[in-house]
Amino acid sequence: MKPDFSKGNGLIPAIVQDVETREVLMLAYVNEEAWEKTLQTKEAHYYSRSRKKIWHKGESSGHVQKIKEIRLDCDLDTILYVVEQVGGAACHEGYKSCFFRRVKEQGELEVCAEKVFDPKEVYK
Repeated sequence: MKPDFSKGNGLIPAIVQDVETREVLMLAYVNEEAWEKTLQTKEAHYYSRSRKKIWHKGESSGHVQKIKEIRLDCDLDTILYVVEQVGGAACHEGYKSCFFRRVKEQGELEVCAEKVFDPKEVYK
C-alpha cells in the first residue's frame, strides 16, 4: 500500500518527527517521485512548491533526514516520517524545528527556541 497521490493534486503533506524526542520538526509536501526517492535512498525527499521541483532535505546544508520509520494515516493522504535529523536542525533558519515561534496572548509571535546553526555560515 502507498499514499493516495490522487488527492491534493498529486501532493500530500508529510509531517516530520524526530526519532528520539518525538518533536515535530517540520511539514513539507511529497509527490510520487519524492516518495519513491525517499524509499530508495532512506533519506527524506520532498517536492518544493515554490521551486516546483524535488529536493533532497539537506542537499545544501548537509542536514539530511535519515528515515527510521514511515507511517501513513487512515486515508492514505498524510505521511509521517520519523527521522534521525543529521546536524541537529531541520529548519533553514537554523533552529532544530521549523516550529520555533509560539503565539502569545495578544497574538504576537515570540521565538521559543535556540538556534542550532547560523544560516549565513551554512548557506553561502
